[in-house]
Amino acid sequence: MPLIPEEPQIHESAQGPRATPASGRTAPTPRPVPGPRPAAPSRPGRPGPVRPAPPVQRTPRDAAKPGPSGPAVPAAAAAAPQIQLIPASVETALDAAEEAVDLLLDSGRAPGDVLVITTGTQHPWADHELSFGEKSYWAQHDAGDDVFYTDAAIASRAATRAVVVVALNGGPDTAAATALPLALSRAGALLIVCGDPQHINSVLGAGV
Repeated sequence: MPLIPEEPQIHESAQGPRATPASGRTAPTPRPVPGPRPAAPSRPGRPGPVRPAPPVQRTPRDAAKPGPSGPAVPAAAAAAPQIQLIPASVETALDAAEEAVDLLLDSGRAPGDVLVITTGTQHPWADHELSFGEKSYWAQHDAGDDVFYTDAAIASRAATRAVVVVALNGGPDTAAATALPLALSRAGALLIVCGDPQHINSVLGAGV
């Protein structure tokens, strides 16, 4: 490699003495100046090692291939719904759930996106609709046009909705243990639980 820089110096010295006789010929002097530029062709000889650059371009292409597989991982993570906890007593859990539903609708959620599950006393709407028979009751669920209220005992028949609100308003001691995992499986984007925080954390985990 040191030979290459020395060679252009030799050419420059050779051009130096030629420049003296060519001093009268001022026009030729610039022409020899391009003369060293042919030495540049010696640099094209170097592109030989530069040609390995294309394999470098292939490596990013290979790196780009794992790219699509990468985003697939966050997509799977995004499938888990968020969980919100609203502290409430057994007596106030249903009212807290009603307030949560009102806030959801006010924020732009469609009524058909919301499912409400109670563990104790059924919501008055569910009592009223069940008075017309289960067929009519579940037909409204299947239509998906409005907020649907159901009891934890029969909630397994409910389909997935974007938001599920659970009111831990009583029922057997095992009600929360069965209702919360079921509600979590039915929630597409958000699960809201209204009840005793310690009880909820013991079922869903301290990370709620």
